[in-house]
Amino acid sequence: MVIEQIKMPQLGESVTEGTISKWLVSVGDKVNKYDPLAEVMTDKVNAEVPSSYTGTIKELIAEDGDTLAVGEVICTIEIEGGAVQEEKTSDQKDDVPEMAAVSEPTDQSNKARFSPAVLKISQEHGIDLSQVTGTGAGGRITRKDLLKLIESGNIPTAGGKGEGTMAEEAQVAAVQETTPSVAAQSAAAPKQSVPAPSIPVTAGDIEIPVTGIRKAIAANMLRSKHEAPHAWTMIEVDATNLVEYRNSLKDEFKQKEGFNLTFFAFFVKAVAQALKEFPQINSMWAGDKIIQKKDINISIAVATEDALYVPVIKHADEKTIKGIAREISELAVKVRTNKLRSEDMQGGTFTVNNTGSFGSVQSMGIINYPQAAILQVESIVKRPVVMNGMIAVRDMVNLCMSLDHRVLDGLICGRFLQRVKEILENTSKSTTSIY
Repeated sequence: MVIEQIKMPQLGESVTEGTISKWLVSVGDKVNKYDPLAEVMTDKVNAEVPSSYTGTIKELIAEDGDTLAVGEVICTIEIEGGAVQEEKTSDQKDDVPEMAAVSEPTDQSNKARFSPAVLKISQEHGIDLSQVTGTGAGGRITRKDLLKLIESGNIPTAGGKGEGTMAEEAQVAAVQETTPSVAAQSAAAPKQSVPAPSIPVTAGDIEIPVTGIRKAIAANMLRSKHEAPHAWTMIEVDATNLVEYRNSLKDEFKQKEGFNLTFFAFFVKAVAQALKEFPQINSMWAGDKIIQKKDINISIAVATEDALYVPVIKHADEKTIKGIAREISELAVKVRTNKLRSEDMQGGTFTVNNTGSFGSVQSMGIINYPQAAILQVESIVKRPVVMNGMIAVRDMVNLCMSLDHRVLDGLICGRFLQRVKEILENTSKSTTSIY
């Protein structure tokens, strides 16, 4: 028999780790190739990890709730093979404890790379990670290593180092783990792991456990705010003509096509068109260079009761308003029926968020890392506006844009917003086709 490893896959662009939310198999279970093994959560998607082999589950390396880096082993599978390989594997297993007792792993390349779970346990128990021998790949310290130390009672402390110094070193290591390209700036890096505040709980208070997806969202938002210097700008758009045009079509469109013609589809189309004219906005920061993306793939935010997902409309600049409206409808249904796939979340280059759907008129979005900007489409409201020296009631909407100031400056973003405004204000039956 041969033992093969199943590793944490990369479930999206820029995804560096995933959390095991639920194992779908147990040790001893027989599985076929492509059978689902576990449900994994990232900041972008929930997905199932399929088996790469047909065989028997030998060991579950990670437990429910564990967070592992992409490429780390999550379980092992025993598959059919020669007797020689089986004997070799058995011999190696017998040798492992003896070798570990007398020497450290020779490969220590991952010694100072810590997962969020390891950082949390070390801070809770005052463990000096520099004194721990890791058994993971490249000498990486795993959650199981720390749990064994805690169980034995032989916990290495920081020695002469103060608690603040130890925590700071761990936080720097976390930055190096998630963003190797900025390791040189790690000394000044923001904290990645902050101890939870002690909040008194009184009668009537409700404690709500933080779900894995909520933790993943929090981690990605924190990373975006810490790494990207956010700037913000807003422009006011007269959407009166757009509102009249869409309202004149919506009933007939719904009856003919079977889905809604939303205002949001017009905004996504306008943004895609403007991105084609201002490709600098369609960029990402990559440490020593800026990557200007060729494809215009619009991420849209879709919320459920307890989470926020950002599925992607691919090649939005090549689609009609009708095509975009169809994709918005289909992606929203996938999110709310838990049928969203990992590929539905990948490749986004710019995010448009429909904050106006719940009545917001002004907001400052956090950039969807590693994109360079996010646009908030606010609620369309009737307001008095001065036109030709007279007051008129018009349908007005605010477009609020957050930008990564490493990549973009106010001038280019201002011109981009002016172009979006021009497209929207000139949307009418005589100038715009939805097909």
